[in-house]
Amino acid sequence: MTADKPGPAALRELGIAEQVAVYQREFPTVDPQVETIVQTLSRVARRMGVAYSRQLTVLGITSAEWEVLKALVVAGSPYQLGPGELAKRLGLTPAAMTHRIDRMVAEDLVTRERDETNRVRVIIELTENGRDKWLESMRMAAVFEEELLQDLAAEERSVLSGMLARMLRRIEETQPDALGRTDDLA
Repeated sequence: MTADKPGPAALRELGIAEQVAVYQREFPTVDPQVETIVQTLSRVARRMGVAYSRQLTVLGITSAEWEVLKALVVAGSPYQLGPGELAKRLGLTPAAMTHRIDRMVAEDLVTRERDETNRVRVIIELTENGRDKWLESMRMAAVFEEELLQDLAAEERSVLSGMLARMLRRIEETQPDALGRTDDLA
């Protein structure tokens, strides 16, 4: 092994305790309990994101496309929104939203039509194929999420849910999103 190439041990991800120990070595006043919680949450979120991305790949859609499908489903029947409203809900520029919609129309996930009552307005609508993909992704996610939480009793799940909700509320109140907003766009 050369000095230029790290060995297998150097490539592995540090355990949470190892990572916190490094932080303490370099920044002695760090609270190890806080860092353990934060690093664990970060790693759980990252690994969940990877798992969801794999599931979406099986369905032939991207996470960006899934976000559009979700926004249309959340809007409710008849699952329609204007491109501007979609862009706002997803924190995208109108140009980025147009590009995403172009791909999704080509993949038969959504349609783009002029509003018959207002020819200037465009309506993006979820297709049956798009709804099917969204529903299947939800089915797959439900199985994964149940497996993820299988070691927690119902009471523990309830306590964890409450604690995470409090943490989320704190960060949403104090930290703006990528576009500087602190309000929830859901």
